[in-house]
Amino acid sequence: MQVPIVGALIKSVAEISSIPTEVKKKRINPIRAQRRELRKLLRRAQNTAFGEKYGFAEILHSGNITEEYRKRVPVFDYNRMHREWWYRNLKGERNVAWRGKVKYFALSSGTSEASSKFVPITRAMLNSITRAGTRQFFSTAQYKFPATFYDSGVLCIAGSTDLQYFPEGKYYAGDLSGISAGQIPKWFEFYYKPGTEISQMKDWNEKLDEMVKAAPTWDIGVLVGVPAWVQILLERIVKEYNLKNIHEIWPNLMVYVHSGVAFAPYEKSFERLFGKEVLFVESYLASEGYIAYQVNLKRRKMQLLVDNGIYFEFVPFDEKNFDEDGNIRPDCQTLTLSEVKAGRDYAILLSTCAGAWRYLIGDTVKFTNVKHCDMVVTGRTKQFLSLAGEHLSQDNMNRAVEMLSEEMGVNICEFTVAGIRHEQMFAHHWYLGTDDPLNAQEAIKKIDGYLCELNDDYRVERQEAVKELFIDVLPTQVFYDFMKERLGKAGGASKFPRVLKGERYEAWKEFLENKK
Repeated sequence: MQVPIVGALIKSVAEISSIPTEVKKKRINPIRAQRRELRKLLRRAQNTAFGEKYGFAEILHSGNITEEYRKRVPVFDYNRMHREWWYRNLKGERNVAWRGKVKYFALSSGTSEASSKFVPITRAMLNSITRAGTRQFFSTAQYKFPATFYDSGVLCIAGSTDLQYFPEGKYYAGDLSGISAGQIPKWFEFYYKPGTEISQMKDWNEKLDEMVKAAPTWDIGVLVGVPAWVQILLERIVKEYNLKNIHEIWPNLMVYVHSGVAFAPYEKSFERLFGKEVLFVESYLASEGYIAYQVNLKRRKMQLLVDNGIYFEFVPFDEKNFDEDGNIRPDCQTLTLSEVKAGRDYAILLSTCAGAWRYLIGDTVKFTNVKHCDMVVTGRTKQFLSLAGEHLSQDNMNRAVEMLSEEMGVNICEFTVAGIRHEQMFAHHWYLGTDDPLNAQEAIKKIDGYLCELNDDYRVERQEAVKELFIDVLPTQVFYDFMKERLGKAGGASKFPRVLKGERYEAWKEFLENKK
């Protein structure tokens, strides 16, 4: 069978597969779907150590499963879940929080913690991730791409598929992207780039060099990856082959699927690298599971995956439920999907087919349309500033940097902020990463003005307690060097934290001092 025929067939399947999508919107009730997911999860895990301790069998026979589950099972953060349960998985024990033995663990420190977390990845979770990725791929039919698009490759800039093996527990550990890449369906192998050999490389610079060398031999239609590292790769390719834009080498490139961080600060940089329109599509894949993805090109919102192995609960992100450091309170209020309201920030609790139960993932989201489960990610529970009640969210910071970039015509791809003591009061120290000329004092003055418009609490506290703003404008590469040298992160899913606190802030200051 000729490859173009394969592309035409896949296009036809995609178009047929996309037809039920609109029908499902009318047929699937998200609330009922979530109840079904909870029931399935409880049934499959009722004979595990966790299920027996918290009475999953009794919950399944109760009159109100969601309420009984909420009553019997406490809320867990990573430290508690690991301390009480997941450490047993790492020793090779079976049937701990999910049935069977856990063979894979995703290494993740998010952007808030210093040490690596070992998050269980079960076969059921890998199937869930594959299902969601396939759905998203087939949803491209709505964009009416030509059949040649389905003949081209999908370049996934991910972690290494060469995982660490731990003989004491007989398990493998690595980036979720690397674990997933090693489990891709057979039918997808023809399309998957950069291929097995390059994907196994652990050294990011070596992997980058090999991708640049191979670029002319690929026909790429879809890019997938965290914006910072995708941008670095594209810039390297354009420079290496003296191109005007990336479409001179990849004319069929039509889609970029991004995740992990807000894309707005990167958008102008990407547009400069393209010679024709590329669709920017957002997905929300965390180490704990595939949570949501964008289903409609006209609305830059993602839709919660309510029927794919995850049960969701939501905690209002306020002082009643979280302390000043972003730690969840034991008596926090939790809401089901039927109880949330649009326009409010919530932290997410996940119960999954990988043995996470009422687990605080650390992200905050906001629903834009509850009926359709449309949502946006607004930040992290531990990446906000509220030294004196200014309640500055990551969403506020992202928007302020985006506004500055638009008004001053500069690309600011990276930034971070630290809250510090200053004299008898407080101050915020901003660090902006850009390779364009930028007047630092003018920039901080404008950021301050934007934030006063965006956040009433911030405006009040700028008069009362946050008495000073400091700023450093740095080359973008400084941020990536810090991640590699001090955090041991480069490429793949690595993201620079938008708020620096504690030891990480001290390490950042020391790093900058040494750079000088």
